[in-house]
Amino acid sequence: MRSAPPIPKTLLRVTLGYAALWLLTLLAAQTGQWLPAWLQAIVYSASLPLGALWINWLRTPNWRDRRTQAVVFSALYPVWSHLLVFWTGLLGLREVQDSLSPVAMGGLFLLGLGWVIWALERASRRIEQGRIDSLVRTGPALVTNPSHAVDEQRAERRIWNPLDPQAWYYGRGSRKLKQSTLVLLTYAAAFWLAVLAVSQIGGCGQESVEMPAGGGVQKTVSQKVRIQKVVRKKYVLNRFSHIKFEVPPIDEVKLQLQEVTAHQYQIGYGEGTGGPGFGGKGDFKIRFFRLEYDGGDWDLNHGPGGDMNMLFEHSVLTGHKVVEKTESRRISQLAGFEPEKSPPFVFLTGQKSLSVSNNEVKVLREYLVDQHGMLFASSGSGHFHNQFIALMNRVLPDIRPVPIPLDDTVHRVPFAVPFLPYVVPHGGKDALGWSQDGRWLVYYHPGDISDAWADGHSGVSPEIYNSCYQLGSNIINYSYSEHKKWRDARKKAR
Repeated sequence: MRSAPPIPKTLLRVTLGYAALWLLTLLAAQTGQWLPAWLQAIVYSASLPLGALWINWLRTPNWRDRRTQAVVFSALYPVWSHLLVFWTGLLGLREVQDSLSPVAMGGLFLLGLGWVIWALERASRRIEQGRIDSLVRTGPALVTNPSHAVDEQRAERRIWNPLDPQAWYYGRGSRKLKQSTLVLLTYAAAFWLAVLAVSQIGGCGQESVEMPAGGGVQKTVSQKVRIQKVVRKKYVLNRFSHIKFEVPPIDEVKLQLQEVTAHQYQIGYGEGTGGPGFGGKGDFKIRFFRLEYDGGDWDLNHGPGGDMNMLFEHSVLTGHKVVEKTESRRISQLAGFEPEKSPPFVFLTGQKSLSVSNNEVKVLREYLVDQHGMLFASSGSGHFHNQFIALMNRVLPDIRPVPIPLDDTVHRVPFAVPFLPYVVPHGGKDALGWSQDGRWLVYYHPGDISDAWADGHSGVSPEIYNSCYQLGSNIINYSYSEHKKWRDARKKAR
């Protein structure tokens, strides 16, 4: 049989260069560095033609090196599985992505376990063969009962090498089983720690939400009333006279009250320069986060044509700077923000089921209570209303919801909302709130407020959808103001 052909040097160099680029791209995306999706797609997709070249090379005639084949396919697995998960997310197939991710991770675990078992078996055989060869060289008396000789040698000195089945801590019986169990537990712990370390890459590189620069005061936008005089000319004729003549007009004065909204371009909180804001530094902007969850349509009216409309209107109404696009995070990802720089508010809505794990309930409670965040939720159906109330009973079991009155700050600043606007009152006609220490932790809108923000406004009148924009702006302003107060108090306490 002819020897296997050598690996082409060009293919090897290209592979090493691509591996470095792939790892850098993955690291940058993992640490929250801004990378456009199209650039990530190009880098990750380049693995397809490169992998095809390796597979074609493995099909070279007379190739019989099974170990090299196993190495190549093992290297391709994490790259191609990550590519599959990435593209499902890029195409908006969130449910498919959520299902594929744990499967891909489980496959990676099993793949690594297979290589660990292979390496353990080879190392154990090499040690055992070396010991037998040593016994053969010492004399035939020892060869007649090699296992007894090994026990005597083992008794003379303790063996610490875990790859050696004769290590003293494996005992005298079922040594291979004990060795395999120890290696399995060690590998599982190491794999878990590696995954945890990768998810926390950057340490201080946790996500953070900064306060927009500038300042302002918390007050209701004033309403200017302008009186306009409308003069209409009227002519009086004497019908009993045969002479026609002109009579000076009598002014009819009609007063029209025109209500004009005055834009107060200093709505915010705290001292600062450069326009309205919340006392932050730098060129930071208002951000809008939506929560992802299992079991339903968390992305109802998400992004352009929905949440982005609300964010844009908030900028028009208040003058605050806003980001160019809205964002979404899974509930568990709220734990990845720096404790004092978490999002001031997150938005949650939907029509279908709302499935949240116990761990996500814990993360959401810590976000609301310990990180001083605010949950802004809106019901898209009666079923979702019941699901949301049940969820809040798990998240905040010691706090009961109460109707939020129209004269509350959240309904008056910066815009006075005279009534609660809604599209369809799936959960009643009053906003519900969960409060603690004088602060609203949760604001629940019962009637499809996100439908009013969407393109077309679901057919409601301008009065309704404009009020929905003002209400959303009030809640954004309230959450950022309260979070700024909390951050300032924490700084003073240190």
